[in-house]
Amino acid sequence: MTFAEYGMGNEVSPYGDVYSFGILLLEMFIGKRPTDNTFTNGLTLHNLAEMALPEQVENICNPTLFPEREMGKASSSIRTTHNHSSSSTHKTQECLVSILKIGVVCSHDLATNRMDIKDVVNQLHAIKNTMLRSGAHRGRSTRIVG
Repeated sequence: MTFAEYGMGNEVSPYGDVYSFGILLLEMFIGKRPTDNTFTNGLTLHNLAEMALPEQVENICNPTLFPEREMGKASSSIRTTHNHSSSSTHKTQECLVSILKIGVVCSHDLATNRMDIKDVVNQLHAIKNTMLRSGAHRGRSTRIVG
């Protein structure tokens, strides 16, 4: 729930938790806090993600989410491996777009425009299943829990 919601005397609701979860998703995948110095003149974490969707997601996401890009730059001998993994990289990007869309909808200013938490969970499970089927998670230290 945004501070304005509390300040306006609105009752606490599950949509406040949904807001917080949306901001948490954006923080984790963009790699910036809402209080980061880059957020000035009305720019917020929510707005940054919303403006980047869907074409510019890779430009705003935490670079550690794209180890393939750095591997590909490191050596031309790795390019074959990099090209081979391009379909899994594409799936990773699609999943990031989906995750950021969830974060944006969950962190909408108006509580009535936020997703229901059950829908959030269902969509996140679908994204996880897509990642598992594509093999895009292989070689990463992150463990995807079922």
